[in-house]
Amino acid sequence: MANPTIELVAALRETARRLKQGAHYAWGNHGACNCGNLLQVITHLSKEEILAYAHTGIGEWTELAVDYCGVTNAPVDMLLSKLQQAGLTPVDIHNLEYLEDREVLNHLPGGFRWLKRNVKEDVILYFETFAQLLEDRLAAQVHLPEELLQYRQPNTALPV
Repeated sequence: MANPTIELVAALRETARRLKQGAHYAWGNHGACNCGNLLQVITHLSKEEILAYAHTGIGEWTELAVDYCGVTNAPVDMLLSKLQQAGLTPVDIHNLEYLEDREVLNHLPGGFRWLKRNVKEDVILYFETFAQLLEDRLAAQVHLPEELLQYRQPNTALPV
C-alpha cells in the first residue's frame, strides 16, 4: 500500500474533483488515463506533455512502473519518479491504473465490489476511497484528538 502523504491524498482528491468537473478521460491515453490524470495534478503538465513523455518508454503505466530506473532521467522516468515521490509504489501504480487494490475496494462505500478501469465514475470513486484510506492512516500516525475526528464526515478532508 502507498506511503500515506498529504501530497498524495490532496492529489487523489483533486484528480477526482477534476474528473467530476469534466476533465478529459480516456483510459487508453497515457496523458488522460487514471495515472495520466493524477500526473496532471502532481506535475502540472498537460495531458499532451504527459503523453509525449510517456511515449519515451514502452508499454502502459503498469509496465513502465516495473521497468522504472531513477538513474536515466528519461522523461518517462521523471513522471514515474513524481508518482513515487508522492508516495506510490510500482504495485500502487498498477493498482491505480486497473482499480484493483483489494484494500481500497474493501473500503468502498457499500462494501467490496470490482470496479471497471475505464469507467470515469468508477475511477472517481476509487480515487476518493483511496484518498480517504490514506488520510485515515495519516490521522492515525499523528494521533489526532478524538474531538477533531468526531465531526468528520466520510470522504471529507480534515480541517487544516
